[in-house]
Amino acid sequence: MKENFVAIIPARHGSTRLPGKVLLEIAGKPLIQHAYESACKSNAQRILIATDSEEVRSIALGFNAECLLTSKEHASGTDRLAEVIDTIGLAHDTIVVNVQVDEIGMPPELIDQVAGLLANRPDAQMATLYEKILENSEINDPNVVKVVVNKNNEALYFSRSPIPWNKGDSQTECRRHIGIYAYRAGFVNKYPELPKCELEIQESLEQLRALYYGATIMVDEASARAGIGIDTPQDLKRAREIYKNNLSV
Repeated sequence: MKENFVAIIPARHGSTRLPGKVLLEIAGKPLIQHAYESACKSNAQRILIATDSEEVRSIALGFNAECLLTSKEHASGTDRLAEVIDTIGLAHDTIVVNVQVDEIGMPPELIDQVAGLLANRPDAQMATLYEKILENSEINDPNVVKVVVNKNNEALYFSRSPIPWNKGDSQTECRRHIGIYAYRAGFVNKYPELPKCELEIQESLEQLRALYYGATIMVDEASARAGIGIDTPQDLKRAREIYKNNLSV
């Protein structure tokens, strides 16, 4: 069953680790265009790019994307989503999928999956996805965010540290959090009013604010491999090599 949802791609031009990341090119296209084209292959009824940059907006309009210019003062992508939701007047129960621009190779079926996951749990405020970590090097990598869940597939915690801890005498399965979220529009509208919590600040993970204030975040294993998160120069180099050689991410 197809779910009705809107896909929004926050595209802040500044980036601490990779300045101008959203416009960095891979296979002749900027990251923002890769994200937009993935979203276009999903079942989203409407797709918008939300940026704080006239340059990004101009480039987005160049590949015929709907793009809204938003405030430069937003501290997070979720805050930017809240402005867009208010501007276009989405109903509170509308499902909004946040497609993060730095997850290149995002299969469109994952955009549909996370929207459906939230649609199937009317009591939840958010949904996201994970995939099993296959490389030991990723477990201790702080750029790889891990998630643990309860028996109902609800998030217990997200961390840059290796969780759950393997004390050495058991096989621990670690899950890499994939940077895609579905929200209810009404929850996003309230989100900027919630003060940052200490856990969010320490981990630099804004989804911990939602957990801290009691939100339910549904989590499911991704139905396809998600692609590459572009967070560091090494990630960018790897993605460029993969696309140069026409390999699957």
